[in-house]
Amino acid sequence: MKEFTRLLRLLGPYRRDLVIGCLMVLVESVLELIIPVLMSDIIDVGVANQDVPYILHKGLQMGICAVLALITGLLYARFSARAAYGWGAQIRDAQFERVQKYAFSNLDRFETSSLVTRMTTDVTVIQNAVNGGLRPMVRGPVMLVLGVALSLWMNARLALIFFVCVPILGVILFFVVKKIAPMYGRLQRSMDHLNNVVQEGLTAIRAVKAFVRGEYEEEKFEAVNAELMGTSQKTFHYAVLNMPAFQLTMYTATVLLMWFGGNMVLGGTLQVGELTGVFTYVLQVMNSLMMISNVFLLLTRSLASARRINEVLDEKIVLTSPAGGEKTVPEGSVDFESVSFKYHADAKEFALSQVELHIKAGQTVGVLGGTGSAKSTLVQLIPRLYDVTEGAVKVGGRDVRDYDLRALRDAVGIVLQKNVLFSGTVRENLAWGNPDATEEELWAACRAACADEFLERMPKGLDTDLGQGGVNVSGGQKQRLCIARTLLKRPKILIFDDSTSAVDTATDAKIRAALAGLKDMTKIVIAQRVTSVMDSDLIVILEDGKIHATGTHESLLASDPIYQEIYASQMKGGEEDGDAPAQREEA
Repeated sequence: MKEFTRLLRLLGPYRRDLVIGCLMVLVESVLELIIPVLMSDIIDVGVANQDVPYILHKGLQMGICAVLALITGLLYARFSARAAYGWGAQIRDAQFERVQKYAFSNLDRFETSSLVTRMTTDVTVIQNAVNGGLRPMVRGPVMLVLGVALSLWMNARLALIFFVCVPILGVILFFVVKKIAPMYGRLQRSMDHLNNVVQEGLTAIRAVKAFVRGEYEEEKFEAVNAELMGTSQKTFHYAVLNMPAFQLTMYTATVLLMWFGGNMVLGGTLQVGELTGVFTYVLQVMNSLMMISNVFLLLTRSLASARRINEVLDEKIVLTSPAGGEKTVPEGSVDFESVSFKYHADAKEFALSQVELHIKAGQTVGVLGGTGSAKSTLVQLIPRLYDVTEGAVKVGGRDVRDYDLRALRDAVGIVLQKNVLFSGTVRENLAWGNPDATEEELWAACRAACADEFLERMPKGLDTDLGQGGVNVSGGQKQRLCIARTLLKRPKILIFDDSTSAVDTATDAKIRAALAGLKDMTKIVIAQRVTSVMDSDLIVILEDGKIHATGTHESLLASDPIYQEIYASQMKGGEEDGDAPAQREEA
């Protein structure tokens, strides 16, 4: 229950609706419990004495109680719905806000599909627990306690039936809950697996069609769908066992009550009205026990969901702004001082090892290296998307950990390797870089990124709708829009993480020429093509997470075999050996 109780803190303004809803159920239950007493009086006094006015008077009281119970029931429905769905909205807001604060290392702990399930299905389970469980949770104990008390008051001997039935029902409920409690956790994990396959299949639908893998994806979906179906069937197979068990116990209690009560009526020790009243209370109490059992099942499932939600909310944020962090980045120099980094503390090897690199403000630096050489990891340390394991990264002469995170990331513009556009128009996507940019500034950024070439051909220009994730533009166009968006930030440090891989060499050259005019901006370009970095002030060669060599195009071409090999394979077709190009240059 601790997990569920912690989520109650998120009720906020809906706490009042929850309390009022509980009060409405309490009043409704009391009103319904008064009715059997009035009915008993009608039979034993009004009918027995043929007192019509007494019968009408008591009947009117019963009618008033019934109407008031109806009104309080309707009010409960209103307030409980407000509390349930308002609370669900608050929980989703809290989860989404928490995820926005996650560092990359925090996000590595959760699959995207699992986060989606936790913000949708798990929250819905919590809502259903309140919407469907609040009434029986309050009504059940009230009806149980007052029903037993009133039946004892009416006839203590017949009320002993409760003390035989309740322990039996308690034992049944205990074993049912104990059996299905862990199953609900497995059920939600199966939902994660299903969402993961659906998400991958829809996101990569073009690749699926291109490789004619539709049948394979269908088989994957059928497998996870069958897993979810099997888990659901097994879970609810045990969950519904409480219903026949409770009905058996209830009907047994009814038979015993009629047997012993009927004999007492025949023996003259019990009146028919009292038997009717006790019988009504027995049914109400048994129904209340049924409600309590259903509440336990709802709570058992909601606890599994609450535990998963709390995992998101309790995830310790790895990267936070320091107290009184520096709000201004003075200039764009970058220094890596004996930097080593690994993604997980228990990892055996470092992704980056003893990196020593100094970049002056305004310089253009190219980074080359094979796949897996940690090029992206290197630049992600600059805006603190990850924190170094050893050593220090400095921007503007200060350790990046001394800056306010927002100020640091505002000063660093990064075009990630995986280009991301959002649903909406081109203008709305560019506004991420600068919400206050004028029309001229937007077009200037697009011209620098060579995005104007295709935007001018579009009928709506900047107001063209890109579709979900930018599906209406090509890979190269998407890259150019992402570059334009980043240029609008006017950062002190601009990082291109292989961001022109999908554009042709002529367009790449135009973009580099435009960037060369930004003299006050430090530019770090990760690329696979030598032509993208050969004009850089400094070129860094990474190999297995270590700096293999640094220098200009001319110095590396004259002395470094790896750079010679890359240059030869790309520029000269790999003639003879890597030294040939260098020899011709020297000649």
